[in-house]
Amino acid sequence: QVQLVESGGGLVQPGGSLRLSCVVSGRIFRIGAMGWYRQAPGKQRELVASIIRSGVTNYADSVKGRFTISRDNAKNSVNLEMNSLKAEDTAVYYCNVNSVGSPNTYWGQGTQVSVSS
Repeated sequence: QVQLVESGGGLVQPGGSLRLSCVVSGRIFRIGAMGWYRQAPGKQRELVASIIRSGVTNYADSVKGRFTISRDNAKNSVNLEMNSLKAEDTAVYYCNVNSVGSPNTYWGQGTQVSVSS
């Protein structure tokens, strides 16, 4: 059983910052890519940022320059630092990890991020 536990969501004013964290536990042989997705009401889930084991990152155009993804391979964790938040960043954010050499992908339960004055 693989578990992803997310933390760090909340309510913040426009221009503010939040830091999301996700810790992976359980029986997973080797974690490959890790990422954060989000889903706003009435919209499809979309990729926000991803990072592979070597540290190479990928960002959605809408968050480039504002969000930073990082990972700690020893702790099986991934973080998302979000700065200069906008109302359109409001969504449920989900942590996602893939297992190396396996088609398995795992999701966290989601954490709400709300940006409002």
